[in-house]
Amino acid sequence: MVRYFIYVLVLFSTSCTNIEKNSSPNIVIIFMDDLGYGDISNFGAINYKTPNIDRMANQGMLFTNFYSAQAVCSASRAGLLTGTYPNRIGISGALMPYSKKGLHKDEITIAEMLRDEGYATGIFGKWHLGHQKKFLPNNHGFDTYLGIPYSNDMWPVDFDGNQISDTSNWKKRTYPQLPLIQDFEKVKEIKTLEDQSILTTLYTEKSVEFINNNKDRPFFLYLPHSMPHVPIAVSEKFLGKSKQGLYGDLMMEIDWSVGEIIKSIESNNLSENTLIIFTSDNGPWLNFGNHAGSTGGLREGKGTSFEGGQRVPTVMMWDGVIPKGKIANQLSSTIDILPTIAHITGGKLPGHKIDGVNIFDILNGGEEEPRDHFYYYYGNNNLEAVRKDNWKLLLPHSSRSYKGVLPKNDGHGGPYSRIETGLELYNLRRDPGEEYDVIKLYPDIAKELLDLAEIARTDMGDNLTGRKGSNIRKSGKL
Repeated sequence: MVRYFIYVLVLFSTSCTNIEKNSSPNIVIIFMDDLGYGDISNFGAINYKTPNIDRMANQGMLFTNFYSAQAVCSASRAGLLTGTYPNRIGISGALMPYSKKGLHKDEITIAEMLRDEGYATGIFGKWHLGHQKKFLPNNHGFDTYLGIPYSNDMWPVDFDGNQISDTSNWKKRTYPQLPLIQDFEKVKEIKTLEDQSILTTLYTEKSVEFINNNKDRPFFLYLPHSMPHVPIAVSEKFLGKSKQGLYGDLMMEIDWSVGEIIKSIESNNLSENTLIIFTSDNGPWLNFGNHAGSTGGLREGKGTSFEGGQRVPTVMMWDGVIPKGKIANQLSSTIDILPTIAHITGGKLPGHKIDGVNIFDILNGGEEEPRDHFYYYYGNNNLEAVRKDNWKLLLPHSSRSYKGVLPKNDGHGGPYSRIETGLELYNLRRDPGEEYDVIKLYPDIAKELLDLAEIARTDMGDNLTGRKGSNIRKSGKL
């Protein structure tokens, strides 16, 4: 009896220690730009290695059915930071340098939620949720910011790295020079590919500095890399190091960056109190050929609601919490990150509606399915597909396609084709490449997913069917 009492006491003490150790855990989100499902070693990358990302998977969890909020830059970032389908909050597509809108001040970001809990918050990299002062990160919960305000191709520079002077590309010719911004001030103009070659290392060094400076308090580090979105550029230390040209060199530098973050966490003895998330904003921009990534066999790419556009490589690591070497096949998304972080930090969820669900049970090794279904919205509030379990229903829509046309190489973009989809049903367990429409075999399943689509149309609207949602909010405007 005494021995049993001692055992219970030790067990209780250990449990309390773990809770205390993991109270106010640090959060690190490494967010890639246009990284394909097949661009890390665990998902089949060839001619280069990603040992640090592999290590995250071996010591943490690899997600095989993880989705970005939408298959394009600004919308995807809005979904990640707010836990909400971006079309619900008025953010669609990729905001341009002449855009006059951004993330609304009333939306609650992960940074705002965590800053209210006493966290230090920093972002080093691409923002793309409004470039005017009122929209910048420091007005959305971040203490410090260094990075570019939108995509790295939004500048008046041609594919060869020279300034555009003729009228052949009038749109790009009117863009301002790409600014590097610190907090609210422009500190440098990025005018050349050589200027861009320092960005990956710069963001990494600033992130490590942020970790070191805040090791004695809880912190949220958001590292949204500018690449492998084109134009891609690599520092001297990795140039020519891979067998896959410049893209492989860049992936080696990205992997080095992940390694530097892990090394900093470990050297400060923070591994058991830090959740590290590695994921991407959408799939690869395939018409850029050898400067684009791989979908790993999934259909289509960036800018589409097919799997290659929206299913993204995702790895999470947290020593002592996430089981080592675990593979998570459950359906989940970037919009689930905010409510999950709220759960593990005690953060207060927004008072308005969000769409993410808490997936901590997955992180803890559970087999439950916290997310029942997922909506694929694209463009100006177009509902293009619905997924439930392993079934995906494509709704009739017109889509960009990379099939039937040749890409270009070395930073030049090739053309797109267009396709029209019908009402089509795919079994993603057997057919992740979405090649075989089985709607005639499973009409009852198609009907069930159509009913889900109707719920979304009532709630968030659907321009393809002329529906106005009853529960949507507006973006911020100047």
